[in-house]
Amino acid sequence: MATTACFIIVSRNDIPIYEAEVGSTVKREDAAHLHQFILHAAQDIVQDLAWTTSAMFLKAIDRFNDLVVSVYVTAGHTRFMLLHDSRNDDGIKSFFQEVHELYIKTLLNPLYLPGSRITSSHFDTKVRALARKYL
Repeated sequence: MATTACFIIVSRNDIPIYEAEVGSTVKREDAAHLHQFILHAAQDIVQDLAWTTSAMFLKAIDRFNDLVVSVYVTAGHTRFMLLHDSRNDDGIKSFFQEVHELYIKTLLNPLYLPGSRITSSHFDTKVRALARKYL
C-alpha cells in the first residue's frame, strides 16, 4: 500500500463529491489541506487532457515533490483523482476501474441525487478496501 494516498471524486461541475485519505502514513495536521491543494491545482491540467485524448486513465498528470497525481475520467466527465507516492500503474488503474463500478452502482440508486456528496458508509468502506487491495 502506498504510504501517502488521497482520493477524491470531482463532479463534472468541479464540485468535490467524495474525499478520502487512504494512505497508511502518520497524519500531519496540515497534510490533508496540502493534499487537497495539490489535487485542486491539477484540475486545469485534467480539463485540458480530457478533451485531447479518448483514454479514461490519464496516469501521472502532475507531480509535487515525491507525490504524483493520477486521474481517471468517466464518460460523464466525473474525475477520480488520486494523489500517491507509489509507482504501481496497473494497481492504480485497477483501483480506478473498480471504484468506477462502485460509483455507477451509486448513481443507479434512486435515492442518490447525481452531483451531490456521496455520504454512504458502504461506499466509503468499499473504497478504502479497494485502496488497501490495489495501492
